[in-house]
Amino acid sequence: MPSLKDLKNRIGSVKSTRKITKAMQMVAAAKLRRAQEAAEAARPYAERFNAVMAGLASSVKGSDSAPRLLAGTGSDRTHLLVVMTSERGLCGGFNSSIVRLARARIAELQAQGKVVKILTVGKKGREQLKRDYASLFVGHVDLSQEKRIGYDTAAAIARDILARFDAGEFDVATIFFNTFKSVIAQEPTAQQIIPAAFEAAGAESRLYDYEPSEEGILADLLPRGVATQIFTALLENGASEQGARMTAMDNATRNAGEMIDRLTIVYNRSRQAAITKELIEIISGAEAL
Repeated sequence: MPSLKDLKNRIGSVKSTRKITKAMQMVAAAKLRRAQEAAEAARPYAERFNAVMAGLASSVKGSDSAPRLLAGTGSDRTHLLVVMTSERGLCGGFNSSIVRLARARIAELQAQGKVVKILTVGKKGREQLKRDYASLFVGHVDLSQEKRIGYDTAAAIARDILARFDAGEFDVATIFFNTFKSVIAQEPTAQQIIPAAFEAAGAESRLYDYEPSEEGILADLLPRGVATQIFTALLENGASEQGARMTAMDNATRNAGEMIDRLTIVYNRSRQAAITKELIEIISGAEAL
């Protein structure tokens, strides 16, 4: 059984840990507010952009003049998986859920005889995947120096992916990230970005005539569409990360409090037993005299 000194030191250590987790929870809560606002503000633009692109794409799909980013290479032999995770841990299952979805897709593609390549964005996803799939890595994007994710960051990632596509390094590109639902719910998402995939266009999108041509507009907008999708994914990931970290630190703080209560009870019982033992010894010595 641990001594009173050991128990006292353990209680002090857990109290210090609780202060840290409580502070991290408050920081995550403050960051979550900004990240959630940014993610929610970007959704209407992304949805409207995709609606317009869907209308344009439906009018040229199957045409010989369709841009390569829309029509694809004519093959789906080589897949590029862009796994987007955080640079820091202590955020519950946020990173693991994304990696789990990516692992399932890798296993599925390899079972079909496809060639898989991995581009990681964020350190945590790379660390989890490199043990089994290090040979599949083709690049890494370090965001540790980015204090706030902006469109320029997404555009740089998009340029890298588009350059690889133009060089013929892959046929299909898919990004993996978490969609923010609430503080306690984040949904792992896989979204194909090359060739561009859009939902069926609504009736409203067919009311417009485009100049100079649908093909010309698509050729200009599709690269921006890739950057927009990546930017939206980064914003969703940012909000999801802070929500997951806030929840994880709240749970850690609660668990630390419960542990302190249990250790305090053990400490008080041990101290009471020690005092009782000393009293017995004193009384026994007095009676012997």
